[in-house]
Amino acid sequence: MDKKIKNILVLAKEYLIITLGLLCYTAAWDIFIIPYEMVGGGVSGMGALIYYVTGFPVSYSYFLINMVLLAIALKVLGKGFGVKTIYAIVMASLFFRILPEIIPAQFIEEIAISNGKFLCAICGGALSGVGIALTFSQGGSTGGTDIIALMITKYYNFSPGKIILYIDLVIIASSMFIPNGASIGLKLANVIYGYMVTAVCATTLDILLSGMKQSIQMFIFSKNYAAIADRITTEMRRGVTVLDGQGWFSKKTGKVLLVIARKSEMNFIYKIVKEEDKDAFMSEGSVRGVYGQGFDKIKK
Repeated sequence: MDKKIKNILVLAKEYLIITLGLLCYTAAWDIFIIPYEMVGGGVSGMGALIYYVTGFPVSYSYFLINMVLLAIALKVLGKGFGVKTIYAIVMASLFFRILPEIIPAQFIEEIAISNGKFLCAICGGALSGVGIALTFSQGGSTGGTDIIALMITKYYNFSPGKIILYIDLVIIASSMFIPNGASIGLKLANVIYGYMVTAVCATTLDILLSGMKQSIQMFIFSKNYAAIADRITTEMRRGVTVLDGQGWFSKKTGKVLLVIARKSEMNFIYKIVKEEDKDAFMSEGSVRGVYGQGFDKIKK
């Protein structure tokens, strides 16, 4: 396949997954969070607050706030934000606009409202976490508080994660001041549900991202090492390192294959080894971080 066409297909796949992630993210808000007037973190939380107080659509406030932040970031950070971030902001704003119109009210009643606020907080947080994870996995970003954190860390030595957490805490706590006639107890409960949404979202995001990036290190001892190495290289596009080994008891020398791969690729490697040498000896273990070609980029 032509390299140019292959790159286009890879790019199309990335944008397709980002779009799916944004659809999950906005659906979580429109189905589970907003109907119960709960407030989560980020610009979506700001948009929800504005909507509860003024009735101004979340889609518009989400887009406008992100565009302002993006304009400031381009001046402060330069061209550090790629096309994917702008695409994500535009698509999320679009989904926030059209989903409330195409999702039947009866569906929201049956799947969310009738099941209670607690379940909605869990489902909303989990689904939004899935959406963000899909977006992040392809190099995308939902913008918002991520942009604020990066601007602050450029000049001050603060953790971006802590900055985002503090901003989210303030946004959710602000729901106490919504003039909706509710008692202090109900407003406080709403704040707790908001923190629950954020906690479930963050936990889901961490679990999924760590699972997507988890890598393994495999040692393969086999007399058919050449055939196994060739198949791993050609069929899986993974590098293989051949090491010299010697059994201390038998004093026999042989070759050992060292393979670093994603955990999701482990079964394919097992299959190749089994087909080439049923008597092969293997060891496999998880590794905390792998950086370089085919894996994560080395961070500064």
